Amino acid sequence: MWMMTTRRPENELATMQGRVNRLFNEMLGPWPYGPEGGAINSAWLPPVDVFEDKEGIKLTAELPGVKAEDVKISLENQTLTLRGEKKQIAEETVEKVHRYERSYGSFERTFTLPSTVDSEKIQATFEDGILTVTLPKVEKAKPREIPVVSRQ
Repeated sequence: MWMMTTRRPENELATMQGRVNRLFNEMLGPWPYGPEGGAINSAWLPPVDVFEDKEGIKLTAELPGVKAEDVKISLENQTLTLRGEKKQIAEETVEKVHRYERSYGSFERTFTLPSTVDSEKIQATFEDGILTVTLPKVEKAKPREIPVVSRQ
């Protein structure tokens, strides 16, 4: 007697999703919550927008809950590094915490800068949880118009 089994597409997708989840959990740990439903205890990565115009490059990092004195910026071998820490502050004493979803801990972001950046003129400002790093271009890298001379 022959018995045939058919594979259902839903089962294959669920199996594939399970495999992918296991692969990511092995590489990175459970995401976004730990096995007990708590928050991640590892580092977090603040989002950074990068803009460029003819004058230079601007990085804007979102650092809610971080103080300016907890942010460090360094430049070495054309690599700009933003690092710091978002410290967890006990908000109130309660009998039981059900879940922590906000991220805390150290962060580090690195950016390889093009040779057109004037590293001596880099500036950084911090206001309302937004870090802005301005990276001006060297004069010779800025676009310029070249006049056309008529020889008639």
